[in-house]
Amino acid sequence: MSTGNQHSGTRIIIAGGGTGGHIFPAIAIANALRKTDPSIEILFIGAKGKMEMEKVPQAGYKIEGIDIAGFNRSSLLKNIGLPFKLIKSFFQVRRIVNAFKPAAVVGVGGYSTFPVLKYAQAKGIPSFIHESNSFAGKSNMMLGKKATKIFVASDGMEKFFPAAKLQITGNPVREAIAKMHVNRHEASMSFGLDPAKETVLVTGGSLGAKGINEAIDAELEAFAQNGVQLIWQTGKPYAATASARVKGFSNVWTDAFITKMENAYAAADIVISRAGAMAIAELCVVKKPVVFVPYPFAAEDHQTVNAVHLVEKQAGIMIKDSEAKEKLVATVIALSKNQEQQRELQQNIGKLAVTDADQQIASEIIKVIKQAAQ
Repeated sequence: MSTGNQHSGTRIIIAGGGTGGHIFPAIAIANALRKTDPSIEILFIGAKGKMEMEKVPQAGYKIEGIDIAGFNRSSLLKNIGLPFKLIKSFFQVRRIVNAFKPAAVVGVGGYSTFPVLKYAQAKGIPSFIHESNSFAGKSNMMLGKKATKIFVASDGMEKFFPAAKLQITGNPVREAIAKMHVNRHEASMSFGLDPAKETVLVTGGSLGAKGINEAIDAELEAFAQNGVQLIWQTGKPYAATASARVKGFSNVWTDAFITKMENAYAAADIVISRAGAMAIAELCVVKKPVVFVPYPFAAEDHQTVNAVHLVEKQAGIMIKDSEAKEKLVATVIALSKNQEQQRELQQNIGKLAVTDADQQIASEIIKVIKQAAQ
């Protein structure tokens, strides 16, 4: 089946975004596709005003934005324009897809995935889904019925998708983290910290984590008193509060965002993190003892499901967001003094690491495209 654009390389559209947890794997898949076949042309489709519109061009790819928003659960009034936005986005998608003529479309989750894959499926273009969580989202479940192949991170996903279409690949991890070249000493110095001291990395994901930030803020003194250093990534909403709070603390580095996450992981002995699928994939690869504080309002509470998976394998510790203020800092300080427990957590989380998910996904997509072209 020729699409009439054989003069140029194979064309692929990748749709989705919204958070780093969708964008970074999408870019990892794009990079792997290009590595496998440098002639492949890739176009991203994202939601206007979302993070992907900035991060994707930074990674060297073209992106087109569409006007789409999700259902607003907190304010029903804000949903009045939703049907119009959806209809408008379908027209935008139709224009982009018909102009670009992709041989395949890949959805990574986020608002733009649905209209793009829906349209591709209606046109008979091979469509692929990457579902990073152990609990599938509603729109991915709807798209899964007609998808060519569904890439998942863990087993037991037959309850959401047709079993015959599933392929367990794990989650793609950003290359800088999968192939970490920085040592602990250099990494600590880059944050102005002492490489000889126990260091805790606090990260709430690209947007920050209120429950975690407030717990750290409330007990900040405890870290210095116990000789523990802190790399505290707060997200934008909490950045100003945190930077005012840490004045006079030489043991704390803080900022809204960490550009070189590989340095933060290399410097850390212990990590405090949300339990998003991508964060977990990275933490398995870097083999760090983790205290998870799942985001309690994730769809179907999937972050708690993700964290429990690891706790059951002695590969992590979990504290509920609602109990973070009372328990988080005390738990982390106790762990910082228990080398034996740190080692056990480290070994167990390391066993779950997958470093070639992006390659597995890319080669499967290319294989399907070749079969369709014959």
